Amino acid sequence: MWEVSKSFWFEAAHTLRREIGVEASGRIHGHSYQAEITLRGAPQRGTGMLIDFGEFEAALGAARHALDHRLLDDVADLGPATMENLSAWIWRRLAPSLPGLSAVTVRRPSSGETCRYLGPGEIP
Repeated sequence: MWEVSKSFWFEAAHTLRREIGVEASGRIHGHSYQAEITLRGAPQRGTGMLIDFGEFEAALGAARHALDHRLLDDVADLGPATMENLSAWIWRRLAPSLPGLSAVTVRRPSSGETCRYLGPGEIP
C-alpha cells in the first residue's frame, strides 16, 4: 500500500458573519491556505504509479480555481468558512475524479492551524 500527496496553495478571504456573538463579525479578512490531497492504493500494473502526477495536478486545478482569490462566504455549498468545512468541501469536489482519495488536509501556516479530513465513514 502506498500513499502519494500533492499540495496546492490558495489565498482567500471570509467573514465571521455566521458566528453569533463575535464582535466585528462582518469584517472581511484573509488567509494563505495550503491544501494537501492524499491518495492511497497500489500502483497500477504497467505504469508502476498510483497516479500520474500530471493527472493529479489537473484534478486539483478546478478545486484551487474555485477557492483562490475568492470570498469564501460566496463559495457554493461551503457553509461557514471553517477549516473543517474547507477540508470536506475539497473532498466532495475531488472524490469523483480521484479514486483512492484518503485524506484532505488544509493548513493556515501563518497561524499554525491544520485540519485533516478523512472522508465519510472514516471519522471515529
